[in-house]
Amino acid sequence: MKRIIIAAVSKNNVIGKNGKVPWQAKEELKHFQKTTMGFPVIMGRKTWEAIGKPLEGRLNIVITRNLDYSIPFHEAIIFYSIQQALNFLKTSVYEKIFIIGGGEIFRETIDEADEMFLSEMNFEVEGDVYFPVIDRKKWTLDFNELFSDFTVHHYIRK
Repeated sequence: MKRIIIAAVSKNNVIGKNGKVPWQAKEELKHFQKTTMGFPVIMGRKTWEAIGKPLEGRLNIVITRNLDYSIPFHEAIIFYSIQQALNFLKTSVYEKIFIIGGGEIFRETIDEADEMFLSEMNFEVEGDVYFPVIDRKKWTLDFNELFSDFTVHHYIRK
């Protein structure tokens, strides 16, 4: 099972501000949906709350340390650690899973991920959550795909 990080980042590495993505980009959201459709998505509680509802067509997995946290949707499952979620998914039929954020979840998984799809937006923004620094010695750039407001960089672990 491939573990794939997928994220949209500004030119200055921002991924969030005040619990939200600090831009709107319909084309990038379409890319995200097309890439992740049919596969589980793992996200932290803050990302889940920013989205506000399950992403359709995908098993939504929410990571939280709060043992009392609950979600009123049957399309979402709560786990209390990334490892617990990954252990659950090992018994599934999925060939890949997508890690969709936020910052803390990316930091916890970047050293274990097999691939990354990074949509680099064509602008800088202010923010308070940043994507982790990528150790370029550990990753090979597989391809770039240009869109009007961003470029997708696909990396594979060396």
